[in-house]
Amino acid sequence: MASKGGGARIEIEKLSVEQLKAVKEQTDLEVNLLQDSLTNIRSATSRLEIASNALHDLSLRPQGKKMLVPLTASLYVPGTLDDAEKVLVDVGTGYFIEKTMVEGKDYCERKINLLKSNYDQLLEVATKKKNIADEAGAILQAKLKQLAPTP
Repeated sequence: MASKGGGARIEIEKLSVEQLKAVKEQTDLEVNLLQDSLTNIRSATSRLEIASNALHDLSLRPQGKKMLVPLTASLYVPGTLDDAEKVLVDVGTGYFIEKTMVEGKDYCERKINLLKSNYDQLLEVATKKKNIADEAGAILQAKLKQLAPTP
């Protein structure tokens, strides 16, 4: 298929029914994978926003404050805030880096901005793929209608 708008339509219309079915199936599969990726990015962005808010809340607490520390999503243990100016940042695959509160917030904001940028780019690609799939489906339906015997 051509990459430019008008040329792609002409080329799609020239494809056989079998080729159109293959194009439609392939683009539908790609759209589903892109939708899964978009969902994962939204989820990661949401978790980072929660972490950023938690850092902000943590910075407002006084030293020595008793609190519950999350070990997992549903398991908390009692703890005491020792130094709110130093935080451990999970940078992936089990690695943590000690940063200042400001650096931790900055890390979260940079990651959120990166994910939002990636989301926008992926959304654009998914929309184009969806349009191609819809177009291939419409042309396929028209070709099948032409091939169908009329009573």
